[in-house]
Amino acid sequence: MIEVTGMTLLHIDSSADTVDDSVSRRLTDLFATTWRARGGRAAHRHRDLCADPVPALTPAYTTLGRRVEREGFVPPAKVPALIENAAEEREWELTLPLIDELLAADTVLLGVPMYNFSVPASLKAWIDRVTFPGAYADPDTGESLLRDTRVVVVMARGGGYGPGTPREHFDFQTPYLRAYFGNLGVAPENLHLIAAELTLTGLLPQLSGLADVAADSLARARAAVTALAAV
Repeated sequence: MIEVTGMTLLHIDSSADTVDDSVSRRLTDLFATTWRARGGRAAHRHRDLCADPVPALTPAYTTLGRRVEREGFVPPAKVPALIENAAEEREWELTLPLIDELLAADTVLLGVPMYNFSVPASLKAWIDRVTFPGAYADPDTGESLLRDTRVVVVMARGGGYGPGTPREHFDFQTPYLRAYFGNLGVAPENLHLIAAELTLTGLLPQLSGLADVAADSLARARAAVTALAAV
């Protein structure tokens, strides 16, 4: 179990690009740098889901998860008593550190480029594994242990998918992440989604003439990231 005092930032990047080519990585780095510059910060934990991928789920994970559900969503500390074989033990060893990281964080920072209108597979693998039955429910009250956790999602899209744009209905990224963290119990006022749009302007001919719009979107994203990191 990870034990920390003070403010803790869990910083997760999911872009397959290097920082030189990744807008989401540059924006999360801006957040983390601004956050660390403030005094009294306890820990900055960085997880790069591309460099260190989270393994996909196996039948042992799902079997163990169903057994836990039948017991009434027991807390993580009691899961080992329900493990029946080495494969399940291995799955739990891969899963528990991710759960501990998430529970220990005061702020969760996610860098999320749009891949095929949604989130990268690297992030989906993390979501699938970390969302273990009962891990985030108070065993006494049933309330979410993440209700006070602040989640900052920094999204980057090559095209334009914002409200009022022709491709607004292609954005499955924003509603998915809003629904996911809301279902985990993160309070709506603690969930912040920031998008830098038209990041492929200058590369794709069909986006020619939108350089000013793209620059404005990036500037607004940088300002929002900086403001949230300073809180």
